[in-house]
This record gives sequence, C-alpha cells and structure tokens, in this order.
Amino acid sequence: MPTIKKSLPEASEKRRRLPAGERRREVVAAVVELARDHGPDAITTQAIADRIGVTHGALFRHFPDKAAMWAAVFDWVQAELGEVVGEAFAAGGEPLAILERVFLAHVGFVASHPGVPRILFHELQRPVDSEFHERVRQMVGAYRQRLCALLVLAKEHGQLPARLDEEAAAVLFLGTVQGLVVQSTLFRGEAGMQSAARRIFPLLLNGFRGVNA
Repeated sequence: MPTIKKSLPEASEKRRRLPAGERRREVVAAVVELARDHGPDAITTQAIADRIGVTHGALFRHFPDKAAMWAAVFDWVQAELGEVVGEAFAAGGEPLAILERVFLAHVGFVASHPGVPRILFHELQRPVDSEFHERVRQMVGAYRQRLCALLVLAKEHGQLPARLDEEAAAVLFLGTVQGLVVQSTLFRGEAGMQSAARRIFPLLLNGFRGVNA
C-alpha cells in the first residue's frame, strides 16, 4: 500500500507539468469521451477534471470558463472531421469511388469518436440559436455543398442519372450516416459501423441510380 500511495502523487505531479497545449488537448479528448455516455449538459467540469486526473481548479488555468472548453471541443471536431473528410475528397479517382471513400471515412471517424454526434445533435436541438449552433450549421452546409458538387460530377461522367436531384441525394447521404450513428448509439455497436457502412453504401447508390428518367 505505501508504494501505491507514493506512485499516485508522482503521477499527478507529472500530469500537472504537461505543457498548456497538451493539457488543453487532453481536456478536449476527455469531453469527447464523456459525451459517448452522457449528454453534453450532464458533463460537468468536475467530471472532466476527474477524467484526466487533475483538480477542478486546474482546469481553469487553461480555460477561462466552461464555454471556452466547449469552444475548444467544437474547434477540434471541425478540424478533425474536416481533415478526415477532406483527405477522402482529395485522394482522387472516379466520382463514385470518392463518394464511397468519403462515406466510409465519415463513418470511421464517428465509430472512433462516438461522442461527437451527441455533441453536434445536442447543439442543433437547442431552441435558441447559439454561436455553436451556427458553426455546426455552417460546417454541415459546407460538407453538403461538396457532396452536391461531387454528385454533379458523377452525373457528368455518366455514373449517375442526369436527372438525379443532387441536393436531395446529399441529404440522403448525410441522413444515412446519421442512421448508422443512431443504430450504434442504441446498441453500442460502434465496432460494427464500418462493416455496416460497406453493406449499406451499394444500397444508397442503387437508390441514386433508380431515379426515373
């Protein structure tokens, strides 16, 4: 027992010495992890502190308030999801190959970070618009525009029917990802999301191709 008591303060001391940027990233990661099992409103600063093993007061040496923590979380989500999806778009190939890569990349990100959809959906469900609400709306809107452009390109290449409504198809694409998110949340099935996505994507394409000429 004496050995255990001695090791814990030493570990805590090392954690307190983390550079500010690293500590901020650790806080963001803790919030995303906690969001897997808790609604954002239920995530207290004490729970965050407990998660990373620091005192409650230590959090506020890196963030002036809880709102600043959430701003950092949104910054991280926007940057990380944007990078994952952006790389999938940029990798090249036929339009439908790119579309599939984007679909699988998006699902893979959510499977790795199941707290992210809870955070985004929670913000969008608020009755009053907030700064974060607007950021989510802009992020999703920009994503949808990229999907529309890709679907138009697929039509120009003859891979999809010329009369396909690309805006409706983009909404269906995003809605399919959200459906997988709901399934994984209900049944704790993040591990199976990628295999499910691979089975579902051909069905999604069949729907796009089934437009009446």
